[in-house]
Amino acid sequence: MNEISPTPPAFQKFASGQSVSRKEDPRLLRGEGRYTDDIDLPGMAYGYVLRSPHAHGVVRGIDVSAAREVAGVVAAYTIDDLKAAGYGPFPGSKLLKNIDGSDPQSPVRYALADRKVNFAGEGLAFVVAETPAAARDGAEAVMFDIDPLPAIVDPEEALAPGAVQIHDDAANLCVDWREGDFDAVEAAFAKAAHVTRMRIPINRVVVATMEPRGAVGEYDAASERFTIHLGCQGVHGMRQTLATAVLKIEPEKLHVISKDIGGSFGMKSQQFGENLLVLHAARDLGRPVKWIDDRSGAFLSDYQGRDMIADGALALNEEGDFLAMRIDMIGNLGAYMTPFGPVMPSGNIMKNAASLYKTPAIAVTCRCALTNTVAIAPYRGAGRPEGNYIMERLVDGAARETGHDKLELRRRNLIPAEAIPFKAASGMEYDSGDFPAILTEAVARADWDGYAARREASEARGMLRGHAVTSYLEVTAGPGKELGAIRFNPNGHVTILTGSLDQGQGHATAFAQIVCERLGVPFEAIDLVQGDSDQLKMGGGTGGSKSAMASGNAFALASDAVIENGRQWAAHEMETAVEDIEFTAGEFRVAGTDRAISIQDLAARVASAGGTPDGLPDSLDAELVTDTPPSAFPNGCHICEVEIDPETGHCRIDRYMAVNDFGNLINPMLVEGQTHGGIVQGIGQALMETAIYDDDGQLLTGSFMDYAMPRAGTVPSFDIGHHPVPATSNALGIKGCGEAGTSGAIPTAFNAILDALSPLGVTDLPMPATPQRIWRAIQKGRE
Repeated sequence: MNEISPTPPAFQKFASGQSVSRKEDPRLLRGEGRYTDDIDLPGMAYGYVLRSPHAHGVVRGIDVSAAREVAGVVAAYTIDDLKAAGYGPFPGSKLLKNIDGSDPQSPVRYALADRKVNFAGEGLAFVVAETPAAARDGAEAVMFDIDPLPAIVDPEEALAPGAVQIHDDAANLCVDWREGDFDAVEAAFAKAAHVTRMRIPINRVVVATMEPRGAVGEYDAASERFTIHLGCQGVHGMRQTLATAVLKIEPEKLHVISKDIGGSFGMKSQQFGENLLVLHAARDLGRPVKWIDDRSGAFLSDYQGRDMIADGALALNEEGDFLAMRIDMIGNLGAYMTPFGPVMPSGNIMKNAASLYKTPAIAVTCRCALTNTVAIAPYRGAGRPEGNYIMERLVDGAARETGHDKLELRRRNLIPAEAIPFKAASGMEYDSGDFPAILTEAVARADWDGYAARREASEARGMLRGHAVTSYLEVTAGPGKELGAIRFNPNGHVTILTGSLDQGQGHATAFAQIVCERLGVPFEAIDLVQGDSDQLKMGGGTGGSKSAMASGNAFALASDAVIENGRQWAAHEMETAVEDIEFTAGEFRVAGTDRAISIQDLAARVASAGGTPDGLPDSLDAELVTDTPPSAFPNGCHICEVEIDPETGHCRIDRYMAVNDFGNLINPMLVEGQTHGGIVQGIGQALMETAIYDDDGQLLTGSFMDYAMPRAGTVPSFDIGHHPVPATSNALGIKGCGEAGTSGAIPTAFNAILDALSPLGVTDLPMPATPQRIWRAIQKGRE
């Protein structure tokens, strides 16, 4: 990759490293966003999914004949219609192997329930009408006969000997996995001076995106081509799976369009039955069909996150050095297996639980269970927050049990800067970082030494106060492919194209900064095109905190290609050798002279040349499919202080700060926004969010009246610091930041609560630490 030429002075405020305001915001604030529900096509019909009220049962029959007679209803479909059309099931997972080398047992999953229903909310029928209200009326006329069966919602119950098997084609124990050096771990445990053991349940959460899921399907009979509009995280990945596995067509016969997206957090990267339903109905009816879920349907049918149980153990010697760690995981995958579902409680725990400590040996086992709950899919961090949470709970537990200071125990075991590059026991090779320096900076920034005085002040008011410090390290998504394309337009604007897809991160701003800095093109003249499979040659999509690394490096390489094309054209225009052409500050210049032409003027001249001389590129444009960088390792230190009212159990987050190493920052303001959001979601899980099913498989927290969400008043103003150590694994030196806030926040907030309760002898609580649970722990501690 070329050295970056000096940025023109007028553009320096838009270069990488500057806190540039988001390009996206004015359009969105004016109400000019185009979300799935904003799509209004001529002749469009509207669909409604009738969902099962039972969590488990045998389907004896579904009769939609009465629904078809309801005024305004134009069609009603069941699984029989989908099977008759020849569609396939949605794929499960083959991303890991069981201990015996076999693939996970993925039960067959169709867009609508077949012979059984396996969770409350599973689709039974799809009714299409002239209006959304008529479609709902039609759904109420559908008759169904389901013989209820006992439901299993607890993964340990599902894995118990003699448990009723939920599926005929897959055992409840669908994944049995292990990785690590078990002999070394056992040897370390045998010689350890102390082993901390802890059971650590990790609660299930609802994704609760601001924009519910939706989809609009179209079909063109002349070309035999489908089009689907929906929010997702990568149009090419969505197209490939939906076309080849489900529709049974060539990918080119499916056009996927994803405009503005009101949040995803991993969930919308997955396939859902409604994607097929709108396409089937559109082809059958010869008109577009829209389906938009309501919030109740979203609670029931959106894939959820987390839901694991960890039995963790950390071995230490007499001095407090970590010797080994073992984690035995149980993952609740829900009723069906999403492609990434089994990876989160297995491989991603292995990669991330080692964190930034020099633990010599680690071993992880994982058993995944199928239950009568909605399926689990990636949710902000997708196993990385869980791994860090397990480690940080164990470290605090070890400090308490051995008498070591929790801050000094961490400091003692951090990988020193001089040991990097460092190969962790997880197999990950950390290329960069200064973990002790970040801890030191965070402690100073948080006024750690002044905590005792603040605690005394809280106690004087009858309050309990606690604090926690945690360190975290994430392993971002691994290598793949990504598109970076740059095109010069006649109007003077530059179009940039890539396969990653923005759901609120600010891609149009960050990527424009990279291109502005490298090419000297005005920031406001750079327009991002994303989310359209017809316009993009390919695309790896967004996920795993990799967009800046993947698309950013792709744009950097594409910029190099543009400059090389420009040097050849500039040499031709100024009648000199290519070797004499320099590119600096947005201009091609003949070395040692004042003869120069700006990149935009040259692009315009090339476009109007009327032909391409032999040996010259057709234009300055560049389009590259690049190998994306390997995993990076964002890391940092979070510190939290809480105050608890012992009479009510109410917990208030009083102070919160974090120092992070995200490598080089493209836009610090965007990074802080991502960090704030991640911290809030982590605090939400630690203090209040949890999806609860009763023994019959009914979701008890099925609305915002029952499912608590963090609000602005839940959190204080955050103090965020940056300690960038550039990554060496990619040319831009960036590490990713989108999910790191969650990884640090969950253990920090939860450990601070336990610290506040520790004078009462409280050492554990179920997560989330709701006021009721805290109050009960206080009463028990007072006994």
